Amino acid sequence: MEAIDFISIATIAFLGSFGHCVGMCGGIVIAYSSTKVQQGWSKTQQSFSHLLYSLGRILTYSILGAIFGYLGSVATFSNNASGLLWIFAGLAMLLTGLSLLGKVKFLTLIEHSFSKSTWYQNNFRTLISSQSFTSFFLLGMLNGLLPCGFVYFFAITAASTADPLHGAIVMMIFGISTVPALFSLGFFVGLFKQSGLRNIMMKLAAISVILYGSYTIYNGYDYLMTPDKTLFESH
Repeated sequence: MEAIDFISIATIAFLGSFGHCVGMCGGIVIAYSSTKVQQGWSKTQQSFSHLLYSLGRILTYSILGAIFGYLGSVATFSNNASGLLWIFAGLAMLLTGLSLLGKVKFLTLIEHSFSKSTWYQNNFRTLISSQSFTSFFLLGMLNGLLPCGFVYFFAITAASTADPLHGAIVMMIFGISTVPALFSLGFFVGLFKQSGLRNIMMKLAAISVILYGSYTIYNGYDYLMTPDKTLFESH
């Protein structure tokens, strides 16, 4: 993958984090910020706790990226399969963009109630009641497993790289790019839940996703039409 791909991924994730991610995960951030972060803590301690939470999410996302990248490499049996995988990823990106704009319910349909499972709720209660710094990291890892359409979008992108390392990098960049919004929300509860700012960021993210999805579909088509190319010569 070229640098422009990683730049696009970072841009989409950053913009989307102020819209979709704050809406999906904002409640969890507010919950642990008000429950686990003590009033007597210094700014350094508070920052460290939020950073640990984010690092936990990033680690989970990176592991998922490596898994999906590996699955993508296993599924890529031929040049045609490689091109079709990129086209499928591009179509999923277009549906994600349209969903962010409210045109279709793609994200809503693929986001399930994993958070309602007994296993998740038991672990969440244990970690949310702990005051240790390690619990912030583990809580981040746990919440990195929450079903989320935006995460699925980047997981598909990771699979389309057909490489565990590149897949991990894609998901790591996604996780890092969502840190500013969720980190800031931990300090300024409600700031990014204002509808005006969220709507603007959501629309910018949607447009970015649609453009990148179109670019991905083109790359898949080009790969099908030029079967002698390798995947990373095309990208």
